[in-house]
Amino acid sequence: MRGVNRVMLIGNLGKDPDIQYLEGNIAVAKFSLATTETFKDRSGKLVSQTEWHTVVLWRGLAELASKYLHRGSLVYIEGKLKTRSWEDKEGNKKFATEVVGDNLIMLDKRSDGVNTNGHEGVEGNTNPDIPSIGEGSEDLPF
Repeated sequence: MRGVNRVMLIGNLGKDPDIQYLEGNIAVAKFSLATTETFKDRSGKLVSQTEWHTVVLWRGLAELASKYLHRGSLVYIEGKLKTRSWEDKEGNKKFATEVVGDNLIMLDKRSDGVNTNGHEGVEGNTNPDIPSIGEGSEDLPF
């Protein structure tokens, strides 16, 4: 049986993307992403739990992130989990689990009232290939 390694996150950047260029001018960007869940405990008190994820983007997505994303940006990231290991200076084995993204949708609204997909006052994604809310609704079967 085959396994599935798929991650979908919606959250806010904890810091601006850090972009580096590897040999062959290959771009790689790394940033932290916070996802917060809110629920009520047994006593009815509202509780928030935040998880921090390290996101790594390659090539075109890395350059896109570097150009348009900043601390606090709201994004949808889709990708896979990847764990890497190394030895530190003292010879201790270290591990890091990261989300290697292969899809990125910017969810922030522009402050001038026009979303980055060019539709005034319409909430949605910034990917021109994916219709936004209210777009193409005449084609829906219901």
